[in-house]
Amino acid sequence: MSDIKDFLTAKEEEEIVLAIRQAERNTSGEIRVHIERTTDVPHYDRALEVFRMLKMFNTQQRNAVLLYIAVDDHKFVIYGDEGINKVVPENFWETTKEVIQKQFQKGDFKQGIIDGVLKAGKELQAHFPWTVDNEDELSNEVSKG
Repeated sequence: MSDIKDFLTAKEEEEIVLAIRQAERNTSGEIRVHIERTTDVPHYDRALEVFRMLKMFNTQQRNAVLLYIAVDDHKFVIYGDEGINKVVPENFWETTKEVIQKQFQKGDFKQGIIDGVLKAGKELQAHFPWTVDNEDELSNEVSKG
């Protein structure tokens, strides 16, 4: 696997995009997935950089979530915007992290991402329910670095 484009097939990416759309049907929260090979900075800091690069702070309720994955480093970060962090308990992302790790440990990265996206959507639903005037504020495509 020499290129990050080889990490997921086009069909797998489509399945992830469908999972994002499904997760966002019940919440005003926005979910994005970013995949890259590696980073030279701490993973949390890199997730914040990507969050800013993707302009994810531009949501009305500041309720966007980034699932950042550094493939070669075997690391991932779930980064939620300040609107989320103001209303959720400190360990809010633990259950999402656990469902991702469970699949990643089996080597099923696509399913780990899908399970994490769906779990994040379910978790966000309680604090940021979908409303009639809700619009999709961010792209659902998987971004790559």
